[in-house]
Amino acid sequence: MQKITREQLIEKASALLADGTVKQVLGWAKGEFDYDITPAVFESAEELNANFVWSDFCGANFSKYLVSKTRKCDGKILVFLKPCDTYSFNQLLTEHRFDREKVYAVGIPCEGMADIAKIKEICADGIASIDCEGDALKVHTLYDDEPVCVPAADVLAERCVNCKSKKHVAYDELLGEEGEVLDSARFDEVAKLEAMTPDERFAFWQGELSRCIRCNACRNVCPACTCEKCVFDNPNSGVENKSPANSFEEKMFHIIRAFHVAGRCTDCGECSRVCPQHIPLHLLNRKFIKDIDNFYGEYQAGAEEGSRAPLVDYTTEDIEPGEVFDRRDTDA
Repeated sequence: MQKITREQLIEKASALLADGTVKQVLGWAKGEFDYDITPAVFESAEELNANFVWSDFCGANFSKYLVSKTRKCDGKILVFLKPCDTYSFNQLLTEHRFDREKVYAVGIPCEGMADIAKIKEICADGIASIDCEGDALKVHTLYDDEPVCVPAADVLAERCVNCKSKKHVAYDELLGEEGEVLDSARFDEVAKLEAMTPDERFAFWQGELSRCIRCNACRNVCPACTCEKCVFDNPNSGVENKSPANSFEEKMFHIIRAFHVAGRCTDCGECSRVCPQHIPLHLLNRKFIKDIDNFYGEYQAGAEEGSRAPLVDYTTEDIEPGEVFDRRDTDA
């Protein structure tokens, strides 16, 4: 599949701004480092040419940003959506979280995004700059005269290694080639956890979740977390946002959040991407997705606008709670 270029995206955005189709462009801008890409709003071709970025580090899913951005923009806003982003886009539309008429969605192909943590494992710290060229990344460090050439395939983000789809499920216009839904191995790690004994699983999650610093990055970036008032910000909830004062809070923050997004999580992987402690939070959500598929039939949140998740769509054929526990005992 031919890669889309920065110049093509700027050309498309500039044309849509010039003819009045959109008033703003939601895109990526360079941060402090080449791998520190941040979402930004552009309103002119000059701004796009000066600051717009498209590279192997543009992993941010823009779908959630539309909830607030469409309220502030008095015209249409252009958003670039990778295939995985379009599932969140559809899910938010299903939940009536933004006005579809105020968005012009352009689908763009994606061959996967890089994980800076994996790059640092190879090149250590002191990264000065990174050039994304073809199928390799040229990493310039403060300690080497020559750049370290890193194959892009070796440093793909986990969600991209186990990408569920190269197909866009929503857009107004498509740039480049369309892909297909993939036969992903994304549930393999969940199966490994299921094969553990209860004590082993508890120890695994105790070790992972104990690193949580309650920064709320996972909640704030999650497209499924769009409540006007989050339970973790409610002083009357008993779980108000605060530092993990004890082991109960370490576990319950993420477990409660996983329950809240069950059936609506599109498995975009944003929670794990932004976690500063590198906790594999996506595995909690994938466990719910796997169970829903097993108990109610395969379902992909966001695959179709307006679809009802099995957990909110009662039928007389629904599995009984007792059978759920019987199956888990059998699987164990």
